[in-house]
Amino acid sequence: MTDPLVVEHLRVVLIESPIRMARRQGVGDVKGTVKRVLLRLTTREGLVGWGEAAPWEVFTGTAEGAFAALDIYLRPLILGRSAKGVRALAADLDRALTGHTDAKAAVEMALFDILGRAAGLPVAELLGGRVRDTIPLSFSIADPDFEADLARMHAMTAEGHRLFKVKTGVKSHAEDLRHLEAMRAAFGEGIDLRVDYNQALAPFGALRTLRDVEAFRPTFIEQPVARRHLDAMTALTAALDTPILADESCFDAADALEVVRRRAADAVSVKLMKCGGMLKAQALMAIAETAGLPGYGGTLWEGGIALAAGTQLIAATPGISLGCEFYMPHHVLTEDVLEARVPVEAGAVVVPQGPGLGIAVSEAAIRENARVLAEA
Repeated sequence: MTDPLVVEHLRVVLIESPIRMARRQGVGDVKGTVKRVLLRLTTREGLVGWGEAAPWEVFTGTAEGAFAALDIYLRPLILGRSAKGVRALAADLDRALTGHTDAKAAVEMALFDILGRAAGLPVAELLGGRVRDTIPLSFSIADPDFEADLARMHAMTAEGHRLFKVKTGVKSHAEDLRHLEAMRAAFGEGIDLRVDYNQALAPFGALRTLRDVEAFRPTFIEQPVARRHLDAMTALTAALDTPILADESCFDAADALEVVRRRAADAVSVKLMKCGGMLKAQALMAIAETAGLPGYGGTLWEGGIALAAGTQLIAATPGISLGCEFYMPHHVLTEDVLEARVPVEAGAVVVPQGPGLGIAVSEAAIRENARVLAEA
């Protein structure tokens, strides 16, 4: 019997999308545009699944590298395989090519999109069933123009947003403290304030800096020191009352095991581009949850396709309970490639209910709302 879910066509598109504002954070700056890779898989019976790789050169790699990984190295392994064999194909991709977790995540989400459409079910149901229908949305305060971000906060709180994560460590400590003070003065306890250093601090002196920050009652302090300084993360976690969240120090399940073993954090950031897909993200969270560490839905520069996958993951993973930062399509990208954005209501992302990822990609939007740099 012929398998209707065998993948017969693979299309990969490297695009560059304009953004509304500059973004400045500890490991690097972004302004003007961001690059992403779109993946379209088509089965022999015409079912289509979409995936997206959104690497960042200072974090997981380059968009050009993800494009080449999909086009040259992974394409031969994907064509002729059934979308039903997600785990087996993922293992083959790992054996064939080291790294490139962003490209592998794109393949997995496209396969799950096909499976969901074939079954008439959202991906969250394929991942074990949803435990939540909405996810609190966090917006990152990272504009070099702080006054512009403060104005955005006023507009967003009026719409029901409460979660704001401040990118610290790229300006002087004194300036960071002034900004935190201004936010607490303007919004009081009406906002859930988080702080993210993106590895900006040196271990020497970090504790004194973070004790100053604790005065503003952040929900967590994310990745204060470089990824490799797990001993410093352990010391900070033990010394501070504020929970420490590991991001760059926790890419995958093996990292999560080490974070737990060393007690190097109180929570973890889960990103599809880091760990390589939804199944691997759930494996990471199985370790974190067992140790009592909650998860936070982080991002790099994803558009609507990858963020739809992220919402399906979080909907089906109880431990990712600290919200998500899936704000790019709504607040940073000038346009996206979806026919309709994943909705945000009262400060929360609404998990799509449609089959697969629950989204529709517009070919017109790919051409009209982004610059196509390469296609294969």
